[in-house]
Amino acid sequence: MIRLIVIDDSAFMRKAISIMAESVPDIKVVATARDGAEGFEKVKRYKPDVVTLDIEMPGTNGFDCLSLIMKNVPTPVLIVSSLSTKGAETTLKAMQMGAVDFLPKTQSFVAIDIIKIQDELVQKIKAIARNPLRQFINRRLARQAAQKSSHSIDKKSEIPYSFKNKTISCVAIGVSTGGPPVVQAILESLPAKYPPILVAQHMPKEFTASFAARLNTKSPLNIKEAEDGDILSRGCAYIARGGKHLIIERKGVNVVCRLTDHPVEHLYHPSVDVLTSSVSNVYGSVTAGVILTGMGKDGVEGLKELKKRGGTILAQNEETCIVYGMPKAAVDCGITDAVLSVDGIIKSLQTIAK
Repeated sequence: MIRLIVIDDSAFMRKAISIMAESVPDIKVVATARDGAEGFEKVKRYKPDVVTLDIEMPGTNGFDCLSLIMKNVPTPVLIVSSLSTKGAETTLKAMQMGAVDFLPKTQSFVAIDIIKIQDELVQKIKAIARNPLRQFINRRLARQAAQKSSHSIDKKSEIPYSFKNKTISCVAIGVSTGGPPVVQAILESLPAKYPPILVAQHMPKEFTASFAARLNTKSPLNIKEAEDGDILSRGCAYIARGGKHLIIERKGVNVVCRLTDHPVEHLYHPSVDVLTSSVSNVYGSVTAGVILTGMGKDGVEGLKELKKRGGTILAQNEETCIVYGMPKAAVDCGITDAVLSVDGIIKSLQTIAK
């Protein structure tokens, strides 16, 4: 049984989240709280497996509550945040503070939307709870240490993959649950004249512009939300827009970004499969594909295509993943060239020639 605490100043939201979470028999809401102070006390008392946390609350807000939880009773926290620019900024800040993932908040839990929201909530709670609490605590503490000491997320000795004898013209990154802090750690560690980077992070459309803007303040690279017609350039990283697939195509001597709704049948928009398939078609063997923490198997089919064309594939290891789903799918297929910690991936990518 997964034990859940819901912290939100809105009685409606507390009730809605509780009803949706308990729609399956293996999740039980053991307590709710209307502000951060009450929430922290209940987390200390009940020691749940997962906490859902609102940010904007009177009195002790979500940031203060998250800080207290992480310092005193480290517990996996799922941020429930509004679908707005401000909501995106606060969510990303919370994830830097140790939150595991986020669920976009809507004030309308009616009609057909409730099924999609409910399914996503349940999936995220289950995925987060599958990670043993001690492992989660160790990862959270390691991420904090990484911010202070060269992103050394995995203390085990490992040999990075070397690209020194390979030409790499483009890097494609696919990521989902737990991804924003990992993407930031990677992008802020790469030099300004790096080959173009394309990132498909599972994120709603209201979040990706803020995500790109936040990353741009942290990295030597020029980081932006991809726009239709953008010409790929060295020293630039392009974040796929939420709600759209990001693909690339050759146009004369240039390679340009295209945003598209097709194929519509993919669960995620942007899809890592669609991005990596497109990049493999354009760049083939001079592509590096990187698959990071996330639920499900998005990315494995596109990476298979990339492997057939001679590309190189790095996967994040289980020890440093919040959810070892997407990387595991690639590893299980035998298509990865190296399985590494975040620090190992960073050191590997740093060997790509300027």
